[in-house]
Amino acid sequence: MAPYSLLVTRLQKALGVRQYHVASVLCQRAKVAMSHFEPNEYIHYDLLEKNINIVRKRLNRPLTLSEKIVYGHLDDPAGQEIERGKSYLRLRPDRVAMQDATAQMAMLQFISSGLPKVAVPSTIHCDHLIEAQLGGEKDLRRAKDINQEVYNFLATAGAKYGVGFWKPGSGIIHQIILENYAYPGVLLIGTDSHTPNGGGLGGICIGVGGADAVDVMAGIPWELKCPKVIGVKLTGSLSGWTSPKDVILKVAGILTVKGGTGAIVEYHGPGVDSISCTGMATICNMGAEIGATTSVFPYNQRMKKYLSKTGRADIANLADEFKDHLVPDPGCHYDQLIEVNLSELKPHINGPFTPDLAHPVAEVGKVAEKEGWPLDIRVGLIGSCTNSSYEDMGRSAAVAKQALAHGLKCKSQFTITPGSEQIRATIERDGYAQILRDLGGIVLANACGPCIGQWDRKDIKKGEKNTIVTSYNRNFTGRNDANPETHAFVTSPEIVTALAIAGTLKFNPETDYLTGTDGKKFKLEAPDADELPKAEFDPGQDTYQHPPKDSSGQHVDVSPTSQRLQLLEPFDKWDGKDLEDLQILIKVKGKCTTDHISAAGPWLKFRGHLDNISNNLLIGAINIENGKANSVRNAVTQEFGPVPDTARYYKVGQSWSPGSARPPCRTKGTQYPPLPPTPTFSLQPLKCIIKHPNGTQETILLNHTFNETQIEWFRAGSALNRMKELQQ
Repeated sequence: MAPYSLLVTRLQKALGVRQYHVASVLCQRAKVAMSHFEPNEYIHYDLLEKNINIVRKRLNRPLTLSEKIVYGHLDDPAGQEIERGKSYLRLRPDRVAMQDATAQMAMLQFISSGLPKVAVPSTIHCDHLIEAQLGGEKDLRRAKDINQEVYNFLATAGAKYGVGFWKPGSGIIHQIILENYAYPGVLLIGTDSHTPNGGGLGGICIGVGGADAVDVMAGIPWELKCPKVIGVKLTGSLSGWTSPKDVILKVAGILTVKGGTGAIVEYHGPGVDSISCTGMATICNMGAEIGATTSVFPYNQRMKKYLSKTGRADIANLADEFKDHLVPDPGCHYDQLIEVNLSELKPHINGPFTPDLAHPVAEVGKVAEKEGWPLDIRVGLIGSCTNSSYEDMGRSAAVAKQALAHGLKCKSQFTITPGSEQIRATIERDGYAQILRDLGGIVLANACGPCIGQWDRKDIKKGEKNTIVTSYNRNFTGRNDANPETHAFVTSPEIVTALAIAGTLKFNPETDYLTGTDGKKFKLEAPDADELPKAEFDPGQDTYQHPPKDSSGQHVDVSPTSQRLQLLEPFDKWDGKDLEDLQILIKVKGKCTTDHISAAGPWLKFRGHLDNISNNLLIGAINIENGKANSVRNAVTQEFGPVPDTARYYKVGQSWSPGSARPPCRTKGTQYPPLPPTPTFSLQPLKCIIKHPNGTQETILLNHTFNETQIEWFRAGSALNRMKELQQ
């Protein structure tokens, strides 16, 4: 009886419950929990298998892994139109994850739906509102004080509506998902653009807006334009200074920031097995920077090893049984195919100002000299959701130890951002954190921090030209510190560490020498580190709040005078009239990313207050008329002013409309004519009438992609309004 009792005890401990019927766990094909935190929510590989078989029979061809997972979650696999790049799929995601900035509006929207509980497992993660200033503990205490109102709202709203709540200090949403919620074959949507991080565990994890998350939490099928599939075949194996980060840096240089748009990037080939699970997550995470819908790797032994080390061996065993559905079919077709030989791949560094400007590390110094980029590195920053795994920290520590052995410390400032409380606690226990401190590093809070602009930087003045190197994913102008003259480069954590020690972009750790305090020259050896700790992960502090079984007495407070939160009023029904004489607010020049549309940083504190966050509308976008940011012509007064002020002016006159989430588009083949600064637009059924100031006008024919259900949403004012109508 001893072995049986021991098994019972281990299962109960792993599942986090006092009583659990062991037979239901041992019968893995029947019931395996999605996570330890939701023991009654199960993985449905049987349904995935059934749907895949239906679709394969219909299409009569081999399927990519991306197709298997996406089509395996179709609401109607037998009747759904399926054409890559054209049809719109109605899907049933397995779960929803929200970071604390976007969760505010999402939960406010869900509250307005009138539903008592979320329809799918959902979580909130507090990671975006913690500003990096002095160091982890001090910054966390300050964030809890400043954001108390928001954290209380999210915690109580989560408790009320059945949403798990990860408290501030837990870690970054994507690392928490990888450690606890991602699994092979999952379809997960998250309210953050780097949700694809979960593709490192073989799932289709897609970043969406808050409204999409609300639809899924409300039980409404989620719509996605059927993605194309870009195949990246990996051959050879990683070695030396080359890391998983270099794979995506290379791919970004090939595809550019737009090359993945409308497609899932699917990695495959013999080279995959040389990459750790967390390394695969790094590659998928930064796939967002090429515009990809998401990225994914096929299930393999590296994933099984990670699942087992994070307490999910039961999921790994179940995945083994269904492995044929968690890898691509032989002979499947990709819309585009790229091949990367990992044995020939060199360490890369991308930037500045865009993540697709790729350079081998060996060449970036010469390029910087030619372009006039500052060579001296002011700050090196490692960690973030992209590169904060145990392996990443270990490889950085391996570089640091060599420098310390010769009496050296960083010439540049140096910061370390652990991705989760589990990573922080484990690298503290195993000595990595102290080694990096000894090198001169400051360990920041388990949060996004400087990666998203939450950085109270003091070493430079705004407008001062300088260079930083990071292991982050984005480096657009002003992204990290709101300084448009900061030249930010992205690379691997070990290269960041080496460059921070040398203090210059001209240093190539593969060939160049450093001088120790004894005057002797030495060369850094390529770092080597364990991908996972030899002992178990140290979970650190318990930072998770389970939603109660009975939340009938739970109250959610939102003060009517709050400057951080604002309850939403339902949108009005469509009045049946056309939109006449609309003004152009801005025509944007060049790139227009989410950073340009609504930048993060200090504005994150208003993400739960629709009126206040509107003051951030397009203030970073460049107006094509005058080449300036946050300066547009008021079509009525003809004066230039800030974008939000001009929008509010139009709103009072009801002559401006933000349009829909999926606006009408021009008929294929129609060219965009150059527009004078002050025409007006009238939108009528499938046509747009442009009225010019000189009295002339022209008509452009339009298409739309709404289906019957979406047209009902439009007429009702929103999907949630329509859902309320159906409940009455």
